[in-house]
Amino acid sequence: MQLVLATNNKDKIKEMKQLLDDLPITIMTRDDFLEFPDVEETGTTLEENSLLKAKAIFDFTGLPALADDTGLEVDALDGAPGVYSSRY
Repeated sequence: MQLVLATNNKDKIKEMKQLLDDLPITIMTRDDFLEFPDVEETGTTLEENSLLKAKAIFDFTGLPALADDTGLEVDALDGAPGVYSSRY
């Protein structure tokens, strides 16, 4: 089985490969494809952005894709900054 990591972040690729290392799957990344798309993160939640990336890479490759999006969600700030964490 092949699984595509739907990220351009080399640190996330390294981390995900370590987490998936014991599974009998071939991990693929953007380096395995020509013209790997950059997916615009237009979701309003971290989950929406992850789904956008995974679906776009699945549509592009035809292979299962795994994506994540990270950010801080602070209860005292009603979940902010969330998807805007990198802008803080």
